[in-house]
Amino acid sequence: MLKLLITRPIAAPVLDQARAAFDVTLHEGEEMSVTEAAAALATYDAILPTLGDAFGAAAFIGDIRCKMIGNFGVGYNHIDVDAAAKAGVAVSNTPDVLTDATADIALTLLLATARRAGEGERMVRSGAWGGFDVKGLLGTHVTGKTLGVVGMGRIGQAIAARCHYGFGMDVLFHNRSPKVTQVPATQLAGLHEVMAAADFVIVATPGGAGTTKLIDTAALAAMKPSGIFINISRGEVVDETALIDALEAGQIAGAGLDVYENEPHVPQRLIGLDNCVLLPHLGSATAETRQAMGQMALDNIIAWANGDVPPQKVN
Repeated sequence: MLKLLITRPIAAPVLDQARAAFDVTLHEGEEMSVTEAAAALATYDAILPTLGDAFGAAAFIGDIRCKMIGNFGVGYNHIDVDAAAKAGVAVSNTPDVLTDATADIALTLLLATARRAGEGERMVRSGAWGGFDVKGLLGTHVTGKTLGVVGMGRIGQAIAARCHYGFGMDVLFHNRSPKVTQVPATQLAGLHEVMAAADFVIVATPGGAGTTKLIDTAALAAMKPSGIFINISRGEVVDETALIDALEAGQIAGAGLDVYENEPHVPQRLIGLDNCVLLPHLGSATAETRQAMGQMALDNIIAWANGDVPPQKVN
């Protein structure tokens, strides 16, 4: 029986199915280090990892037994797919199944930041709320405003649809290639044009070398002083220090973040900002979505074990 390593607990029905098909080991502990990842590649036939497990180029050294990595997550920037391919290791991911959940969390952050819900919730819990105040915690209107989407893939389009049809927002977007969208939206020539024109900017682009620090000091400087910035993509897409500087200086009105540059570390300067809503990477965190992600990752591994090409193979 083929040996399968699963690096985090997954939904019980999926885990039961995996155990019926493979000799399963469930990793005990937190994110796998490079050393642990290298040892796993030498020990197991297949691995089901997730974000944070360090399957970078340095892990693909020495004798490698593993021939299949079925990643739990649409993002796979923690896996060096080129190094994997050179070592004869197929890599797959889990697109589509988390689109709606991630789009929903983008709207959660947009509304919470615009209406200062985080500040209000902290005020109530601390006992500082003194009752209705005509001028208390005034936020900004959402309906009818302009949305800028950076990265108009599946998730970007799902966000655009929610904002346009649900809140009557005009949608502008930046994408690395020309894109035809189902929702009414206008593609602008440059990133800075979108940042400058939008009231709300939501980043939904993939991670990886091509988008690292895409949102830098200059991009943030292009935003309106009343603008609100949301990131639900990958932490490294944003220059976190530049964002903190912009928020501290009042250069933009606020930010909502679900991802961070060095997760799980969140800078104290960011934590100290009232004009920032911070979530602990909840983009795909519904029971239904996480089970579907686990199932898709396992289905790819089963396809490989059966001699088929994994349906979501990325390399």
